[in-house]
Amino acid sequence: MSKVLVVIEIGRDGKLARINWEALAAGFQLGKLTGSTVEAAVLGASTGPVAADIASKALATVHCVEHTLLAQYTADGYKHALRQLIETEKPDYVVLPHTYQVRDFAPALATALGTVLVSDVVSLGEGPVFLRQLMQGRLIGSYKSSTATTLLSVQAGAFRADELAGGAATVKTFAPALDAVQVRTKPGEPFRASAQTVDLGSAQLIVSVGRGIKEQENLKIVEELAGALGAELAASRPICDAGWLPMERQVGSSGQTVAPKLYVAVGISGAIQHLVGMKGSSCIVAINKDADAPIFEVADYGIVGDLFEVVPALTEAVKAAKA
Repeated sequence: MSKVLVVIEIGRDGKLARINWEALAAGFQLGKLTGSTVEAAVLGASTGPVAADIASKALATVHCVEHTLLAQYTADGYKHALRQLIETEKPDYVVLPHTYQVRDFAPALATALGTVLVSDVVSLGEGPVFLRQLMQGRLIGSYKSSTATTLLSVQAGAFRADELAGGAATVKTFAPALDAVQVRTKPGEPFRASAQTVDLGSAQLIVSVGRGIKEQENLKIVEELAGALGAELAASRPICDAGWLPMERQVGSSGQTVAPKLYVAVGISGAIQHLVGMKGSSCIVAINKDADAPIFEVADYGIVGDLFEVVPALTEAVKAAKA
């Protein structure tokens, strides 16, 4: 029987970012398309707690790839360890989260295995076919692979992590044969993001504003709606380019990719560059006076009207519902 292996990335804080669960969701979808069993792998020096968390999903097996040289991430260490696991388990597909870390080692891993890497996959089709965006989302490319093992990384927000089924997977330890001479780099100080950085990718509620707000002074009405909902405030690129909100709050192809439970788009027309950054949202509410705005094509609920009338009324309704 064919096999799908999902590689899990442990954060520096020892926790799992949401994109790992989304990678698992992609793995299960691929397993369903190909009639494959789905397994997972987690790398580190001591992976027990994370493996137990992963094993609570409907996986066949969770592989704990453990070695002292994997205590800190290095591209060489991960490449050699995963190569050994893959050559031992012989999965047909290896699914990875499309993170900076994966982008660092996955091409070398694919080369070492003599296979292909399809990166930044946004959806799957029968075949299986791997779909990814080109030219900032203006085009969709479809890819097939005939190699024995195919590697693919999945874009943040592209797959629904809340659809994962529970289970009780078998946990196995895999001890790769690693030698310090194989690791050519030494880990430096962990990157520390600015304290002001906003992680919109983890937000469950987002209110996003576009050019329809007209003036920076008008942002207050959108901020009040976000406050009433307990949501993060975000924006399309023109708002951030104008300096009205910091760039860390930009959603889109050149900003953050988000997939909240609720995404309220206020005065956003829906250019493709913005849509690719929020299309994975569970529920999209669009407020725009232009009934033909592209944002309505992806919205679950659309309000055609003047945002300066609609948003304050919506804010008051939210406050009344919470009272």
